[in-house]
Amino acid sequence: TISIFFFFLSPSSPLSSQTELGHKLTLCSKLCFAIGGAPKEVAASATAFFLQIYLLDIAQINAFQASMVLFIGKAWGAVTDPVVGFFITKSRWTKIGRLMPWMVGCTPFLVVSYFYLWFVPPFISGRFIWYLGFYCLYQTLITCFHVPYSALTMFLSTDQRERDSATAYRMTMEVLGTLVGAAIQGQIVSCNVALFCLLQPSYQIKSKSQRSNLELASDLCADLGVRLLQCRGSSRIASERIHRLSLIACYSILSHARVLIPRVSVSDPYAPRTEKQIPFYQGFILVMRHGPYLTLTAAFLFITVAIQLIQSNFVLFCTYAADLRDHFQNIVLTILLSAVISIPLWQWFLQRFGKKTAAFCGITWIMPFTMMLVFIPNVVVAYVVAVSSGLSVAASLLLPWSMLPDVVDDFRLANPYSKGHEAIFYSFYVFFTKFAAGISLGVSTLCLEFAGYDTGACKQPAPVVYTLKLLIGAAPVAFIVTGLMILLLYPISEDVRLRNKVSELCSPPILHT
Repeated sequence: TISIFFFFLSPSSPLSSQTELGHKLTLCSKLCFAIGGAPKEVAASATAFFLQIYLLDIAQINAFQASMVLFIGKAWGAVTDPVVGFFITKSRWTKIGRLMPWMVGCTPFLVVSYFYLWFVPPFISGRFIWYLGFYCLYQTLITCFHVPYSALTMFLSTDQRERDSATAYRMTMEVLGTLVGAAIQGQIVSCNVALFCLLQPSYQIKSKSQRSNLELASDLCADLGVRLLQCRGSSRIASERIHRLSLIACYSILSHARVLIPRVSVSDPYAPRTEKQIPFYQGFILVMRHGPYLTLTAAFLFITVAIQLIQSNFVLFCTYAADLRDHFQNIVLTILLSAVISIPLWQWFLQRFGKKTAAFCGITWIMPFTMMLVFIPNVVVAYVVAVSSGLSVAASLLLPWSMLPDVVDDFRLANPYSKGHEAIFYSFYVFFTKFAAGISLGVSTLCLEFAGYDTGACKQPAPVVYTLKLLIGAAPVAFIVTGLMILLLYPISEDVRLRNKVSELCSPPILHT
């Protein structure tokens, strides 16, 4: 789904022997970098919002099996992050850099794995293995793209403001991709959530005319079979459309490839004068001992778990706990549209008041509104909550990726002779957040199983409704509060960032190709 990364490729673009990366990035360069992450988020939003209900109500696997698919898949994806980071650090620098070959190589296989993730096989008994296998394969391949793509930020420029600006452009395009993914894949759920609810009233009327039970059951099974086949066909069509969007975006941006190539380093711009490289395990120990990195990762680990809980259970909540099954798709789109619009706002806010202040203001915004939806589940409140939640979603997406380069800069100043460890920072950050999100997804789906979730039913029992309210309200609030308390200990303030920037200017990096 991510073939758009080809905009970086231009073998005929020569690099000078010495390139200064402290320059100001052009608008076209930032856009070319940002668009590369959009198709990945198209697929990610589809799986985040709709994979759980797809497995339960369309693929027809039970809640325990669905929880195992989600947990094991996320955990597997988390484990592959540091593994991929290790192999990236061991990769050689090529004519297109050390990161680009990974993105180029994984994309064709990623497209295939994503397609079959939304394909319902003709057999029934082995569907759990089918979805578990393709979800783990998808997580592995998406890691092979995401880790080098996110680490590429450090090689666009050595200037903090330019990297922050490029990150804001990237987040805007990724949220736009999330919006597109939710709109396309939403047709699966929109055709499925009313599967029994639409059919039950008509059969109740027919039963009053004293039709035989056998005839009634026969018609019901026939209509349900046709309806289910239509839903399964929608999933394949939606995944095909996502692939086509990626290819169109790829070819449309190829003409701008030459603009960005001179801006991306194909060698390490932060390498010290000595070429001696510290072994991976020693670099890993240094990274894990760096206090700001541990604090930032721990804080956003809890915050990410909270956002993931809301994201993955929101459709189920609207369908079964809030009686908003006719509005949930528009509500999801409202959340994402609000997030897209508010990212420039947060970019201005963090430049004006600082990143730490922006994190507190942005993340806390979601707590009162999610609780409001739990206690007042009506349409008007739902749309108000959607707009407000979009602000927090934007902040949770933008802030960690904007703060992580500051942590890397701080690490470099503390360890000037340790080079080439960008992939460790990014891969282990993704590892911890993915692993925690996988545990939360698996546990939340397992809670629905214990509460008595009835696969494909129009209405769920009271314990399921109560569980969904906890998963949307109290649990995310508890995780967010914990994350923000940890974030209080984050030591890199605006004064520290300015000091680090001055220290870097005193010894500007020089590229050696």
